[in-house]
Amino acid sequence: MQPTQFGISSIATFQPEQVIANEWYESALPRKFVNHTGIEKRNISFSDEVTMAADCVRQLVSKTECDLRDCAGLIFVTPSFVPMHVANRYMNREQARKEQPTRAAHQLAELLEIAPRRVAGMNGFCSGYAKAFSFAKQRFISSIGLKSTEFILVITSNRISRITDYGCRQSGALFGDMATASLLSRTDSEKYPVKFKLVDACYSKKGVSRAYFDFSMKENVLVPTAEGGRDVEPERLVFSMDGMGIADTAPRAMAASADELLNANGVEPSEIQHIVPHQAGNGIIRLASMKFEQLGLTADVVNGFAKNIGNVSSGSVPFALRKLWSELSGYVLCPVAAVGSPGRPEVSQGCLLFEVCDEAKLSAL
Repeated sequence: MQPTQFGISSIATFQPEQVIANEWYESALPRKFVNHTGIEKRNISFSDEVTMAADCVRQLVSKTECDLRDCAGLIFVTPSFVPMHVANRYMNREQARKEQPTRAAHQLAELLEIAPRRVAGMNGFCSGYAKAFSFAKQRFISSIGLKSTEFILVITSNRISRITDYGCRQSGALFGDMATASLLSRTDSEKYPVKFKLVDACYSKKGVSRAYFDFSMKENVLVPTAEGGRDVEPERLVFSMDGMGIADTAPRAMAASADELLNANGVEPSEIQHIVPHQAGNGIIRLASMKFEQLGLTADVVNGFAKNIGNVSSGSVPFALRKLWSELSGYVLCPVAAVGSPGRPEVSQGCLLFEVCDEAKLSAL
């Protein structure tokens, strides 16, 4: 049996109202931060990831008039949930239980009053979108028997602000909060016609020389308030990153996953019209662009979307695709890279390859 071909029919994004500009950080922001990253401001949320996700899905329904009764599957992707082996170390049982992505996915389904045949949750950090599509292609779509009149929802909901040490000069100003909702349907669907046909997706973890990422309990942590001010939390579980290590590894990881996916599908680098990588910040994408060129990829590389939103982790690719919705054509390559599991010497990487369906192709489906 031929695998079900599917793709993205629509994307919605949700940005929290609260905005923190670089001036908020005062002396905690390095002078060269904007030059290296291009980030000038970011949104932060005082609502949890499930609430943000529900707000985003409601925006999707309002924009597309999709019928949530047609939702056959739900994949909830969050980079801001604390991995269980860390949660069990620092939290009590009830707190740790709330950090389970699959539990949150079921909560979202209940909040939206939908009954998909299958629900899944996962992390994946900044590689989460590629991880979700790889999972959907390999197992999820076939297991639910997706009909041409149905769709699945891939949700990314990122509230990294709740685990950020805003006084950290390396990572305190990098991330912004955001939720995205991608409606995935079969390529033969007339009810939900596909705009971006998925050609293939990959996701994997690779070993590195040392751990670039971990969590710790820290005292007297600088945090923003709902009114836009500054406060100090007596104790907070926060992440830490080896910025130099990530900056060196991520460009090579993105290039490696792009090369892997092109070779697996017999697509020549010259056939790629657009490259939409994870919007980690200007510097990393500039370095990644050099690696792409070494592979023979000459397509324009999208950069600069982090300027007003920060690094929105697993939401950055769908956010960029939504922004460029009418501007992309042909083959679109979306490589991503991220930290691996906390405290472990690894990185995660992945890639998505889409073919844009033009109006003639859409009418022929």
